[in-house]
Amino acid sequence: MRITDIRLTELRGSVESEEDFWEERLVRPLDVYPEHKHELDQSIAGARNAQGAYDLAWAFVTVETDEGVTGLAGPLDEAEAYVIDTQITPHLIGADPLATERIWDQLYRRLIHGRTGQPMFAVSAVDTALWDLKGKWLGQPLYRLLGGPVRREIPAYASALGYSLDPARAAARARQFAAEGYTATKWFPRCAPDDGEPGARRNLELMRALREAVGSDVEIMLDAWSSWNVRYTLDMARRMAEYRPRWIEEPVKSDDLLGYGRLRAASPVPIAGGEHAYTRWGARDYMRAMAVDVYQADTMWAGGISEMQKIAVICSVYDVPLIPHGASVPVNAHLSAALPPTLCPYIEYLVKWNELRQFFFEEPVRPIDGMIAPSDAPGVGWEIDQDKVTAARELRWR
Repeated sequence: MRITDIRLTELRGSVESEEDFWEERLVRPLDVYPEHKHELDQSIAGARNAQGAYDLAWAFVTVETDEGVTGLAGPLDEAEAYVIDTQITPHLIGADPLATERIWDQLYRRLIHGRTGQPMFAVSAVDTALWDLKGKWLGQPLYRLLGGPVRREIPAYASALGYSLDPARAAARARQFAAEGYTATKWFPRCAPDDGEPGARRNLELMRALREAVGSDVEIMLDAWSSWNVRYTLDMARRMAEYRPRWIEEPVKSDDLLGYGRLRAASPVPIAGGEHAYTRWGARDYMRAMAVDVYQADTMWAGGISEMQKIAVICSVYDVPLIPHGASVPVNAHLSAALPPTLCPYIEYLVKWNELRQFFFEEPVRPIDGMIAPSDAPGVGWEIDQDKVTAARELRWR
C-alpha cells in the first residue's frame, strides 16, 4: 500500500446559537498593551451572519492510498493546511502509510526550522491521519492499536473557556457542570498583574464563588494562559489556597522553565503547563526542570499520536500526570483509554470550543455523566457529516 495523494478540503457551515456564543475571553499575554487589553479576541469570537448563526470554516486533511483506504484528521486552519500541501505532501507521495514511525522521523528531519508551532501542528495532523488510516486498514479502533483499552471511560473536566466570569453567573454554570456529572471544571480568569490589587481581588472572588457553588468534592482549576508572572502567581496561589485549586495552569510564559521551577517549588497550589511545548524534547526539558505537577502537551500540536506515545513514557518516568490539552477530544479519548488512569486521570473537554471543533463530525465525542468513551469504529472513528457542509473547496498551493 502506498500514499497516492494528501488532499486538503475546506468545509464551511454555520452554528446556531440563540445567544452570544462567547460571553467572555481569557486573559492573553498581549493584554499588557493597553490597545489590546479591552479588545474582543477575534480568533475565537467570530460574528453572526445575516441569519444570526456563526459561520465556520475548517480545513481537513485526507491521506489517500492505492488500495482505497484513507485517513482523516482535522480540523485545521489554513496556515497548517499550507504547510501540509507545500512542505509535507511532496515528500510522502509513494510512501508506505503504515510506516508511521519512519514518516514522522523523516518529517521531523526535513522540517528542521519547523520543530514548533504551526509546522508541528501540520506534522501532528498528518501523523494522526495516518493512524486513522492504519486503524481502518486493520479494522480496529485506535485505542486497540495503542495497547488499550486500559479502561472504557475516562473522567472529563468541563473547561469553561468563553463563559461569563461574573461570579454569580460563573457559580451557576459550575453548579450546572456538577449536575451534569463533571467532577472537575477549569476557568480562565481575565485579570493579570497589571490589573493590580483590584484585579487580584476579582480573581479571588471568582475562585471563592466557584468553590462555594460546587462544594468540596469538585476539583477547580484556573488557567492564566501565560499571562501572569512568578511573583503574582505565588501571591494568587497563597491567597487562593484555602479554596483548594487543583492547579494553576500556564501561569508564566511557556519558555520560562526557570520560572516554572521556582513556582512549583514554592507554590501551595500545584502548577500545570506544557500546552505550548512540543515533541518529546519539550517534555524532557519540562521534566528535567521539575517545572510542573501536571504536563499538558496537545496531541494535535506536539507531534501527533506517534509523539504523544513517547511523551507519555517520559511523563511516566518522572511520575508526572499527562492530561493532554483539549484541541481534539476524539483523539485524546483513544490515547487516554490506552494509558493507565494514574498517568492520564482526566480528559479536557472545552465545552464551547467542542461545539465548533467537532461541528462537522457525524458523531461528536461528548461526555455522558461526566465521562468520555472513545469510538469503537475503526481508526479514530470520525467521519464528516455532509448535511452540515454548506460549501467545500479543495486547498492547493503547489
